[in-house]
Amino acid sequence: MRLECIITLANEKVRLPFLAMERSLRATGCDLPLRVIPYNDAKFDLPDGSEWWEVPEFLAFIDREGNRPVMRKYQALLSGPFQFLDTDAVFLKDPTEVLAPLEGWVNSCCHWHNPFEATTDELRAILRKRSTTWPKSVFNSGQFACDRQLYTVDSLCETLTRPEVRPVALDDPFHEQPGMNLLAHLSGVPISNLTLPPHCMESTWAGDYPEDDFEQTWTDPDRKPYLIHWAGHKMDGRHAIDHLALDLLTEDERADWLVEAAQNPAPNATARLKRGLRAAHQALRDSWDDK
Repeated sequence: MRLECIITLANEKVRLPFLAMERSLRATGCDLPLRVIPYNDAKFDLPDGSEWWEVPEFLAFIDREGNRPVMRKYQALLSGPFQFLDTDAVFLKDPTEVLAPLEGWVNSCCHWHNPFEATTDELRAILRKRSTTWPKSVFNSGQFACDRQLYTVDSLCETLTRPEVRPVALDDPFHEQPGMNLLAHLSGVPISNLTLPPHCMESTWAGDYPEDDFEQTWTDPDRKPYLIHWAGHKMDGRHAIDHLALDLLTEDERADWLVEAAQNPAPNATARLKRGLRAAHQALRDSWDDK
């Protein structure tokens, strides 16, 4: 895989985590362009080497057809070889070097042991027909890489509006993870996971490092994963791993970050609420369909 760019999704609200992520990328020695898909119109000044990346026709489609701006993330599938990373994450190694010997769609999360977090009933029904070992290919939509362009604007919009795809990728009222999984699977690209054999890389999720005695896992060059993602895990400085991001900020930026973290609800609590709402939403749909 010869990466051509790094892609993320951002707006002013996530400026501070974006800055930490961008600085971590440059600290690894990676000088690839960083393309930023705008979450909405609340943009901010980007550092050198970064640019706002808009495909107007596709973003207009998402704004018209989609439920949430986060679905703009699907635009990444219009790019050539890329690494996507959410802003609540940092790089520990140069992704161009880590991914160079790999092919296809590569992710590095551990959703293979918790696939229900990233899927819906509709998506699982589709995946089960494709493989009896479908959980191994389920991934977190906040971090993935691909060695090829999977769709054109026209083919992506057409795919998203198919009757079997739309409920998963456009009509889900909560998030884009099921949609991104389905789009990757439908493209036919081979999907692999660096935390599974033969790679067996250590976990990239900050929530798997709850205590401070895990530090050797992300400092040992031979053991550390190439990125850390705080998905659903509050980064408030209470855990040693939080400083992988916090220490990339200036003193004033870090102070602002911690104030914001104290004011916002814990992501895990929010995630649990969303899961409950998704379950209730599905139950309501099922009961309505039975009538």
